Amino acid sequence: MAAPAHHSKITATVPASLRKKWAAWGQAGQDAFALVMEARKGVPAATAFEVAEAFQLQANELEAIYELSTKTLRTYSQEKKTLSAASSEKTLKIISLYNLGLEVFGDAAAFLRWLDKPAHGLDQEVPLRLLETSGGIDLVAEELTRIAYGDLS
Repeated sequence: MAAPAHHSKITATVPASLRKKWAAWGQAGQDAFALVMEARKGVPAATAFEVAEAFQLQANELEAIYELSTKTLRTYSQEKKTLSAASSEKTLKIISLYNLGLEVFGDAAAFLRWLDKPAHGLDQEVPLRLLETSGGIDLVAEELTRIAYGDLS
């Protein structure tokens, strides 16, 4: 699926200063090789908190995604450290997922509501809970793509 054509929709929960970076990272998330190369560089730990803000995550949800305490993430962020390659990959995929969600649902509020409810195409799993693994993120992205193309089976 093509990248969202209208990045201006990334406004509801992503600050203006991040829109350009998130749009570029969202592009990297759609190209497997670019994703791996970007993840190997490491994403700034502060990005985990940007993800938490955009997805309106509770501390326990953020910790489950990153397998780190919020205290550790905060320390890494303050020390300007980067996330591990695996956590960076997950972050880039989540950012790409956010962009796709905005494209499919038209705004962040509708996308976030969908993320928090059992999804028929995901065997009644709550999509947000699947973001804990890279494969889970892929499943949610595939479901969004099915929704975008009207395949609700």
